[in-house]
Amino acid sequence: MWTLSLLPFLFQGLAILFDEFYFHVRRGLPKWERIGHPIDTLSQLLTLSLLLFFPYGDWTLKLYGGAAIFSCILVTKDEFIHKEEAPWEENWLHAVLFVLHPIALITAGIIFLSIHDPAILPKPMIAFLNDKAALQFSLYGYFFSILTFFIYQVVFWNFIWKPKQPQA
Repeated sequence: MWTLSLLPFLFQGLAILFDEFYFHVRRGLPKWERIGHPIDTLSQLLTLSLLLFFPYGDWTLKLYGGAAIFSCILVTKDEFIHKEEAPWEENWLHAVLFVLHPIALITAGIIFLSIHDPAILPKPMIAFLNDKAALQFSLYGYFFSILTFFIYQVVFWNFIWKPKQPQA
């Protein structure tokens, strides 16, 4: 049953890959997006790193909550420009991603709690999230998949991709 907790990560990953490889590659990205999108991804990486690389405790949970809120706000920073640069379908997909972003971060936080302090979770949730090793592995998998995407964003859009030249 614990595998159901991975659905927010899966849905978010599929949506961002569709956004990237359908919309972004098709239209190309101006410089502000080539810089801004990796910053959004980095905010999620830094937030998740608190769960994976810092000891469990009140301060870690408070920092994670603050970083998660900051990340959720940060990813919306470009939407006033996107509405003019992108088609409505891409803007709709961004709205879906804005919904999935906090759901994925909340899910990661609940998984973190179920691993380190399950007593503070409701009993049905504890029974549902019962495989600590698999859940820990899943958090690392989620983190490293986002890290891989971050590296791709930085390298592809800023060093490999070339804007299309207007045809004469």
